[in-house]
Amino acid sequence: MQLQEWQNNGWLRSHQTTATQIGDLLAIFDRDLEDSHRDLSPDWQFGIAYNAALKLCTILLYASGYRPEKNLAHYRTLAALPLILGSSHKDEADYLDACRAKRNTAEYDAAGTISQTEAIELRSFAQELQTDVIAWLKANHPTLIT
Repeated sequence: MQLQEWQNNGWLRSHQTTATQIGDLLAIFDRDLEDSHRDLSPDWQFGIAYNAALKLCTILLYASGYRPEKNLAHYRTLAALPLILGSSHKDEADYLDACRAKRNTAEYDAAGTISQTEAIELRSFAQELQTDVIAWLKANHPTLIT
């Protein structure tokens, strides 16, 4: 399934982004990645690192000309990753979806469900994903990145 089909299904809507908006999202990524190193519980470190990774997926979706509808917005934003970067990124999307579920548990249901190792792993993953997203922007939408 392609993003246009997702829009036809009502899961996405058209979105016209700007270099300023992409720059703002990258600044949020930088802030969140830095904040995820703070002396907080692993639950919070993980949640902040998750938000950083989510912003990168948001950048991909926005640059592709789409924005998720409100219902299942995080899920759809993460699931779009292999549609945009290629099917070789499916495992990454699956990993992020598992992180989404873990983050929801830690945020809404039970404290202490995330280990320090999991928080560090997600933070490292987000840094690696940033490299891929920046390279994709430069190759496909150079006017959106400064």
